[in-house]
Amino acid sequence: MTRDYVTIVSGLPRSGTSVMMQMLEAGGLAPLSDGLRTADEDNPRGYLELEAVKRTRQDPSWLANAAGQVVKVIHLLLRDLPADHQYRVIFMHRDVREVVASQRAMLARSGRQGANLPDDKLAAAFETQLRDVEAWLARQPNFRLLTVEHRAAIERPAEVARVVNEFLGGGLDETAMAAVVDAALYRQRAR
Repeated sequence: MTRDYVTIVSGLPRSGTSVMMQMLEAGGLAPLSDGLRTADEDNPRGYLELEAVKRTRQDPSWLANAAGQVVKVIHLLLRDLPADHQYRVIFMHRDVREVVASQRAMLARSGRQGANLPDDKLAAAFETQLRDVEAWLARQPNFRLLTVEHRAAIERPAEVARVVNEFLGGGLDETAMAAVVDAALYRQRAR
């Protein structure tokens, strides 16, 4: 199947973007990834990231051959994507309390310090960022958006695979997409 758009997986850090990238790769969509950020304890199946995405505002050349592939773009960098391309964005949503807990656990394991904010203030900042980005996306004529709940991707991967496949125009292996999801990796849960 020919896809004349760039598939984007986005969301907050620790919101399930890597598992969605893994699902899409298993389904047959080629990921744009440079392998620089390797698998670790926090993401044992890898991150599937492209470092050049961080410099898109200065150098969007990586987009020249990106149609038909999938790339991870963190929520705050979506605005850097040039308007002369078509995008289908799969935006991962996760309870911000889980995002904050997962981020804190990852930073603690790596011995790094995170944002010097209490969890409730960090969660509020994330909520504001999400509202701003989603409002911006709704005004962009070259973006189509599908929101996927992290919990649904983990607990009902076959259903999510079907919805994602339909959003992208079909042709993906939904069974393979669902099979890569490992519920044991869902470690920080909101109570």
